Amino acid sequence: MEVSKLINNDPTVRGIAECREVFWVNSNVSSERDDNIADIDEAEARLLRFVPFIKRKFDEPGNGIIESELREISSMKKTMNSGIAGRLFLKCDSHLPISGSIKARGGIYEVLKLAETIAIERGMLARTDDYGRLADEEFRQLFSEYKVAVGSTGNLGLSIGIISAALGFQVTVHMSADARQWKKDLLRSKGVTVIEYPDDYEAAVAQGRAEAEKDPMCHFVDDENSLDLFAGYSVAGKRLRQQLDEAGITVDENHRLYVYLPCGVGGAPGGVTYGIKHYFGENAHCFFAEPTHAPCMTLGLATGLHNGISVGDIGIDGRTEADGLAVGRPSGLVSDAMESRVSGCFTVSDEKLYPYLAQLKDSEGIFIEPSACAGFEGLRYVAGYNGENFRTPDENSVHIVWATGGAMVPQEEKDAYYSKGRELMKK
Repeated sequence: MEVSKLINNDPTVRGIAECREVFWVNSNVSSERDDNIADIDEAEARLLRFVPFIKRKFDEPGNGIIESELREISSMKKTMNSGIAGRLFLKCDSHLPISGSIKARGGIYEVLKLAETIAIERGMLARTDDYGRLADEEFRQLFSEYKVAVGSTGNLGLSIGIISAALGFQVTVHMSADARQWKKDLLRSKGVTVIEYPDDYEAAVAQGRAEAEKDPMCHFVDDENSLDLFAGYSVAGKRLRQQLDEAGITVDENHRLYVYLPCGVGGAPGGVTYGIKHYFGENAHCFFAEPTHAPCMTLGLATGLHNGISVGDIGIDGRTEADGLAVGRPSGLVSDAMESRVSGCFTVSDEKLYPYLAQLKDSEGIFIEPSACAGFEGLRYVAGYNGENFRTPDENSVHIVWATGGAMVPQEEKDAYYSKGRELMKK
């Protein structure tokens, strides 16, 4: 169908094209699926094998486990006054060990799997060994023969760059124009090669992929198509179930779970949603949050064209202050998988991100970066929903806003973000 017809025939697409805030509800959610995209148990077992290595190389909380706190934020709920029924929690992936963002889940997992595969194939490691050995010099020498490359708007590049450099890989991060300067500077301080592009995320990924294909010793971490990234993210569903059990929180048909996830190309929220739906099924509803100027997943799912359409095709510039979400075309792998899993998508203007940031800091003492605040807007959409595709929340419901990054932001930028939020709140 021609783009003009898409825009004229569908009010959601028309709203997207006009950069208005929209709420798209998925009518194709189904529990009858025959795809098995990720082996969650296998992925978690691999992460646990690497605990001794993580403990040796990184002085981080968590004792070698890459996991984040699930924290109730009742004061933030009162501050928002959103009319939402039920309890409100923050999943603090903003403070995950090593790289301080949700990308630590998938990005670190993929590089760890690569290292394990190389070491086993070279006869230097067995799965029954103490993986703390991987921090020894002989393994750094081994991995220095290999290269890792990735295209990124920022946070995935941080996770890939930090863990690859720690293992000894030669690593290159291809960064789009949207990436923050401090992220580039931090990577370079770790010995990572950073190549900057004046173009958007899609161009940086394409260039990185093309460069890697020329080198048989280079592994390209493909944020758009990687099953390993997806598997790493999916472990979050299993860990979340454990955290809710430990907190005495039930999820069933009378106690529904609603999860709000910021979305860029889709890998991280898609993998997390896959894990959540695997363990909670139809009792969990996941929603993706995107900027009004870069709503690639909303557009791909609403039109049914998936990665066959980009925001540029309907005249959107793709520019947003939510740098981690500045993506013009969704992952085909993820959008296909989410067609029967995600309950909906919504868009939020950049101007709303900063007040949420300031409110969270004031009410709970937690700082997260602007893009990580996008999920809060979903509470208002879901509270006001009256349709048939999912049940409106009640007092038995649990809501989780997934905070995707923020701990590594320099203090000067934190202060500037907070001040901007306070100023916008006055208006």
